[in-house]
Amino acid sequence: MSEPLKVMLLFGGRSGEHEVSIMSARSVFAALDKTRYEILPVGITRQGAWLVGEDIFAALERESYADTRPVALLGDPTRKGLWEIGEGTLTHLSRVDVVFPVLHGTFGEDGTLQGLLELADVPYVGNGVLGSSLAMDKIAFKEVVRAQKLPTPDYTWTTRRRWMAEPERVLAEIEAQLPAYPLFTKPANLGSSVGISKCHNREELRAGLDEAVRYDRRLLVEVAIPHAREIEVSVLGNEVPSASVPGEVVPSREFYDYASKYLDTGENASKLLIPAPLDEEMTRRIRQYALQIYRAIDGTGLARVDFLLNDETGGLYINEINTLPGFTGISMYPKLWESSGIPYPRLLDWLIDLAIERHLEKSRSERVFHAR
Repeated sequence: MSEPLKVMLLFGGRSGEHEVSIMSARSVFAALDKTRYEILPVGITRQGAWLVGEDIFAALERESYADTRPVALLGDPTRKGLWEIGEGTLTHLSRVDVVFPVLHGTFGEDGTLQGLLELADVPYVGNGVLGSSLAMDKIAFKEVVRAQKLPTPDYTWTTRRRWMAEPERVLAEIEAQLPAYPLFTKPANLGSSVGISKCHNREELRAGLDEAVRYDRRLLVEVAIPHAREIEVSVLGNEVPSASVPGEVVPSREFYDYASKYLDTGENASKLLIPAPLDEEMTRRIRQYALQIYRAIDGTGLARVDFLLNDETGGLYINEINTLPGFTGISMYPKLWESSGIPYPRLLDWLIDLAIERHLEKSRSERVFHAR
C-alpha cells in the first residue's frame, strides 16, 4: 500500500485576514481524510514567521509561541521539503507532496506565496502567480473584466501618496468621475471586506479613503449598485472548469462587511440562500460570466466569483473574484459545491488532485533551450 500524501496545510499570514485564515484551516484540517493524507499544519505569524508545533492552531490564535519551532520551505528545488531552523543550521523535517494554502489576502492570495511554491517546485492547491495576482488586485481585475467586455460597476482609483498629499483635489476628481453617491472605497489588495466603507457623502468618502489607506497603497472607489442583490458562484477546475449553482447572500448589515460575514450570529447572522432564487436565464448568464472571467485570469483550482444584481433593472455586474475563498463552516464556496453535489471532503480531495494535475502539466514544459 502506498504512503499517504504528505499535505502541508499553510495558514495564518501577514494579512488583515489572519483570523479568518485560522478558522478556514481548522475546517480544512478537520475534513481532510486522515487515511488518505498525512497532514502537516504550518502556521505563519502576523510577523511572517513559519512555525510548527503540537497545537499550532491554538498557538497562532493566542499568539503564544513557546512550544513551537521555526521552519522554512526553500525556493530551491534541489532541497525539497520542509526544513527546521536551528541555531545556524537547517535540518530536513519532512517531505512535502502538496501544499494546501489557506491564506487569505496579502502574502498568501496575491501571487507572492505562489511564486515561492513555483520556485520550490512543489504542487499546490489553487491559482498560479498570474491568476492570484490579477484577482487580488481589484483595480487590475476590473481592467481585465472591461477587456473581456463584461459588466462591472463604474470605478476610479488613486494612491495612498496622492491621497495623503492632496486630499481635496482627489475628492474633487472622484466626484467628477463618479458624480452620484453612494460610493464604495476599498483597498485594492485585500479581502473579507476588510477596509471597505460605503460612503453617502463627501465626509464619509474622506473617512472611507482614510480607512482604506491603512491597508494598501492603491485605493479603489466604485459606484454602489442600487437595489443590489449579492450573488456568488463557485468555480472548480483547471483548463476545463465547472461552475456551481449560484447562491445569494442576504447581509445582516447595509452591505456584506467583515462583521456580517464572520461576527454576526444567530438571528442577526447574514443569510445564505442556496440555490439563489433566480430564473433559468439569469442563472445561465451568471455561470457563463464566471467561467469566462476565470479563464481570462488563467484560473486554476478554484475561485469564487461575486456578482451584483440590480433587482429592479435586472442589471448584472461582476464585482470581484476570490482565488482563495473562505473555507470555514459557514463559507459560501464549499456550501455552493455541496448544493451542487460535491460534499466538503470530496471537494478537498478534488482540489488536491487538481493541484497535482497542474504541477504535472507544468513539468512538461522544457526549461533548457539549445539553439540549432
